[in-house]
Amino acid sequence: MNPIFDAIPPQEALELEQVARLIYESRENRRKVLDAVGARDEAELLVRIASGEIDEHPAYEHYLAARILADTHEAARQVVGSRLQEINSR
Repeated sequence: MNPIFDAIPPQEALELEQVARLIYESRENRRKVLDAVGARDEAELLVRIASGEIDEHPAYEHYLAARILADTHEAARQVVGSRLQEINSR
């Protein structure tokens, strides 16, 4: 296990490590989805779809996937933040 988890009880460290992995994977997969359509972010992709610059299918599915991954990334970051705050307040 990563040494940053040494001061945290084992079960909580395992939970945080899994959530940290989710943060990493959601960020990287979002990047891959957006790279596949040549967009910097979801907003740019949606504008390009709406303007007809790129075909709606499968670009809209890429847009939805990127949004879900971004939301997952943010939710996981919030979980880690609140769990660390809870652990550090003991």
